[in-house]
Amino acid sequence: MKELNSMRLEFPSRSANEGFARAAVAAFASQLDMTLTELGDVKTAVSEAVTNCIVHAYPDMIGTVHMRVRIVDPETLEIQVKDKGRGIEDVERAREPLFTTGGEDRSGMGFTIMESFMDEVKVRSKPGVGTAVTMRKKIEKRRPVR
Repeated sequence: MKELNSMRLEFPSRSANEGFARAAVAAFASQLDMTLTELGDVKTAVSEAVTNCIVHAYPDMIGTVHMRVRIVDPETLEIQVKDKGRGIEDVERAREPLFTTGGEDRSGMGFTIMESFMDEVKVRSKPGVGTAVTMRKKIEKRRPVR
């Protein structure tokens, strides 16, 4: 796929930065002429991915969250959220609804939510090395208004 535009962003894994990440991706993605529903889907998925980094990758320290956002063809947005935190022991189990390592106050629905709002979600992780979540969203073409 041909990359048409891209951006990179990195920030400390503080909960205050989750909204910043969501807004930054929304501003970049707006060049795709998304509907409000599509934009909301992207923002929700980004929130979940970033929150996973904050809560699970760096539970006892502040680390760095790395994001890469690309427009890979005229209708496809790709978002990668990556950390160098503790990693995931069992990715398949972590993707199961209601599974969490974050304690009683966590729902265990992060990956499920990402998968429901995005067209494709890939997770690569290695314990002690970190995790990369890559999500893709295909944007519907609009017919010109006459």
